[in-house]
Amino acid sequence: MRDLLLMALQGRPTPRRPVWLMRQAGRMLPEYRDLRARYSFEELTRDPELAAEVTLMPVRRFPFDAAIVFADLMSPVAALGIEVEFAPGPVVSRPLRQAADLRALRDPAPEQIAPEVIETLRLVTRELDGRIPVLGFAGGPWSIAAYLVQGEGKRDFPALRALAVSAPELLEMLLAKLASLCADYLVEQVRAGASAVQIFETWSGLLSRRDWDRIVKPHLRTLLERVGATGAPRILFLKDAPHLVESALELPAEALSVDWRVDLAELHARVSPDRAVQGNLDPAILLGGPEITRQATRRLLRRVPSRGHVFNLGHGVLPDTPLASVEALIKVVHEEADNA
Repeated sequence: MRDLLLMALQGRPTPRRPVWLMRQAGRMLPEYRDLRARYSFEELTRDPELAAEVTLMPVRRFPFDAAIVFADLMSPVAALGIEVEFAPGPVVSRPLRQAADLRALRDPAPEQIAPEVIETLRLVTRELDGRIPVLGFAGGPWSIAAYLVQGEGKRDFPALRALAVSAPELLEMLLAKLASLCADYLVEQVRAGASAVQIFETWSGLLSRRDWDRIVKPHLRTLLERVGATGAPRILFLKDAPHLVESALELPAEALSVDWRVDLAELHARVSPDRAVQGNLDPAILLGGPEITRQATRRLLRRVPSRGHVFNLGHGVLPDTPLASVEALIKVVHEEADNA
C-alpha cells in the first residue's frame, strides 16, 4: 500500500485510510531519547545522517503510511543570515522589528536553503526505496515570522501582533520574503525525493479571519501555488483556527489538516471530492492508554468517511505518549482493510 497516502490526497478510493502522526519522529520514541542523550537537538537536525536516522525510527517501529523528514520549523532561516538557538524552543537573539533588520537579510539561492535537510531527504528516500512516501515540510510565513519578530515562543506573540498594526508594510515585506524562501525550500525538497509536503501554519489562529485574510492568506497562496507547480500534493495545517477553515478551503492545497477543535466530519462534507482532510484526534487522548485510544479512533472512523481522509492527530504526538496507544491507533485504522 505504498501509494495509499497519495491516493487519499487525490480523493481517490483506498482499501483503508492512510495513517501517519505529526511529530512521529521524535520524543515519544525511546530510541530517539537515547540519541538525544548523546546529541543536542541542533546536532540532530544539522547532521543529515543523524536526521535521516531519526526520520526512519518511527517507520521501522510502526507500519505508518508515510515518513516525514526530521527538521525544525526554523531550519530555512539560517540561509537568510539569522542565527537560531534552542532553549528548548527557537530563540532569535536579534528579533526583526526594524526596516534595517530586513535590509540586512540575505537573498539565498534555492540550493543554499537548509542543504542539510535536502541531503536528509535524499538519504531517507534512498533507504525507503519507494516502500512508503516521504513527506517534506516547512513552516508557513506567518508562523516563522512569529519567532523572528518575537524572538522566542511566547503566548499569543504580542510583538508580532503589535508589528502588524504599527508597521504593516514592514510585516508585509517580511512575510513576502518568507513565502519566497519557503517556496524555494519546498521545491528543493520535492526535487530531493519528497512525494508530498505539509505547510505548518501553526500560529494562524492568533488572528481574526478578517486580519488573516488580509495579512497571511495572500502569502500562503503564493507559497502554495509555487509548490503546486511541482505536482507534489500539498497539505496545509492550521492550529487553533476553526474560524479560518472556510477561508482556508479557498487556498490551492490538496488537503486541509486541522486540530481537534474542528468537527472533521462536517469539514469532510464540505470539501470537493478530489480533495482531502487530515486529522484530527486529540493527542491527549493517547495518554489515556490503548483502550481509550481504540475507542476514540473508532468513533472518529465511524464519523468521517474513509475516502479523502488521512488519519492523523490534531497536532504533534505528546512526549509521554505510551507506545501501546500508538500501536492501538494504527491497528484500528488498519482493521478497515480487513473488514472491507
